[in-house]
Formats: sequence, C-alpha cells, structure tokens
Amino acid sequence: MTSLPVTELTQRARDIFQRVVEEYIASGQPVGSKTLAADGTLNLSPASIRSVLADLELAGLLAAPHTSAGRMPTDAGLRIFVDGMMRVAEPTREEQAAIEARLAEAGPLEAALKQASAILSDLSGAAGMVLVAPREQRLAQFSLVDLGQGRALAVLVGEDGGVENRVLTMGGALSPVALDRASNYITARLAGRTLAEAAMAMRTEIAAGETQLDDASRDLVERGLAVWSQDAAARPVLIVRGAANLLDETALGDIERVRMLLEDLENKQSVAQLLDSAREAEATRIFIGSENRLFALSGSSVIASPYRDREGRVVGVLGVIGPTRLNYARVVPMVDLTARSLGKLIA
Repeated sequence: MTSLPVTELTQRARDIFQRVVEEYIASGQPVGSKTLAADGTLNLSPASIRSVLADLELAGLLAAPHTSAGRMPTDAGLRIFVDGMMRVAEPTREEQAAIEARLAEAGPLEAALKQASAILSDLSGAAGMVLVAPREQRLAQFSLVDLGQGRALAVLVGEDGGVENRVLTMGGALSPVALDRASNYITARLAGRTLAEAAMAMRTEIAAGETQLDDASRDLVERGLAVWSQDAAARPVLIVRGAANLLDETALGDIERVRMLLEDLENKQSVAQLLDSAREAEATRIFIGSENRLFALSGSSVIASPYRDREGRVVGVLGVIGPTRLNYARVVPMVDLTARSLGKLIA
C-alpha cells in the first residue's frame, strides 16, 4: 500500500498522526482513541479520533496489530514523521560538554572509539555502534621484550597513543643485544610512517646490505615485520555497546523480534556494510525497519552519521540501532554531536 505524503493530510489528520507517533515512541504500545482524547490536547471526541485513525490506516501510515487494539505507526508512517514532522531536540551546552569530556577522558583513540559507542548506548537506551574504517596508523615506537623460551613480545605504539602487542616465536635463545638493536633499528625507521612504508624501507636496506645489523637482529626485524603485516581489514572493525538495552520491559512482549535483532548484531559484516553506506552522507542517515533488508524481520531502525578527521576526511561511521520506536528527535542530534566531537580527537 502506498502511503500519502504529509502535505496531503488535513491539519486534523496531521495532529492526530503526530500524537500517535509520539505516544507510541514514548510507550512502545499501540495508541487508542480513548488515550488520545483523554489528554485534551486534540479537543476531539473518541469517535471523531477513531474515524481519522481509520483513514490514516487506510493511507498506510498506521497499523492495528490486533482488531481491538489501538494503532501504531508503520515504517512508512515513521518515515513521514521523521522527514517532515519531527521536532528535533537539540543538545544543550551541558550535554555537549559532557560528551566531549567523556571522549577526551577515554585516552588513546581506540579507547575513545569504544567510549563513543558507550555514549551512544547511554543516550539512546539502545545499542551504540562505531564502525572503524580500516586504516594504516602512523607509528611512533617499536620494542621487543624477551619472554624466555625463544619468544619475544613485540610492542607497537602509534602516534595516537594506541598500543598493540604480538608474540614472536624464534625457536632459540634471544640475545638482549639483538633485541635492542632490532628495536632501535625499527623505531628509527618508523617515525611518521605507516608500517607498510617503514617495512618497504627496511627490506630495501636489508636486501642491499646497507645495515649494521647482525644475523640475529636481522632475523628479529624480519619476523617483527611479518607478524605486523597481517591484513588490518580482517580485524574486527565494528564496536557495539549496550546490546542488553534492547531487552527492556517493552521487549518482553515481542521477544522474537528482539532475538532476531540480536542475531543481526552478531552478523557484524552485514551491519558494518549498512553503516558503511552512510559514509558519503552529508548529514545523519536514518534507516527504518523494512526500508533495509537486513532489519526487515526484526523491525529495527538505525541512525548513523560519518565522523571525520580534522581535515574533513571521513574515517568511519557511528550510530545507534534499536526498535523502530527510537526517540528520533533526541537521538538524531546526539548521534550527529557525538560524530563531530569524536572527529575533534582524530588527527
């Protein structure tokens, strides 16, 4: 059924439709004519309201889950509400300062990304997501620590303060001198470079015999480069926080839908692809229920916004996923604000 554009609704129909959507978002329950008439804002009788509700249902904007129940907005109805009727609740200065403080206190960028997803979860009461685009970070320091039994811990420190570790297996005793030489050699060639750039320079030098490294140190360098050359795109790039929020009181009556949503979240590749489709958006994008095939069965909505570095380049996408009754008016500007605040931390 094709839904009517909002401009073709009478003012009475608009008012009633808006009240239904707002009440549904607040309660998660179908809204009946008696409920709408009781608060007095419409100044209409239940019979008059029922007549308009029936027309809105015929127009494809509302649906009745049961014969005797009230109405709830369809995905098409929510789209009309979001695009043409929603009154956005802009964040206050206090809220903006609180978000920026939480992100800044998180520490290195990796921790800030996790904090961003937690912030979105807290603000929305749903699940927060951050898609970290595969990127080669510029490196600052490399060190090798002897673990004994022919093993060494390779520690890589990025310019953003992030730290990653790998264990190297050498198959024999490691000389402290060889460890120091290899660490110093790699660190000297890392400054301001990506691992790929540094690796190319080091391998060229080693192949040409232009280094003062002994055989043991060269072997450590080669093994260190090999273990760090794993494909970054194969690492998890989707951070999800607050999935437990999806199991709220209103979910108990629709547990199958929530189960399907949690299964959708487990399929991180598909969720990441959906978020990635918002990379080129100029503003926050909203995906509602069946508009996206991935969430058609679970009846979920996604609010997503790209985040950029200080030069304006898109480096990832963050957002919120939850039931279609998300508080769009509050969550949309919060997602946009979090994206902008996170971007300030990215060099």
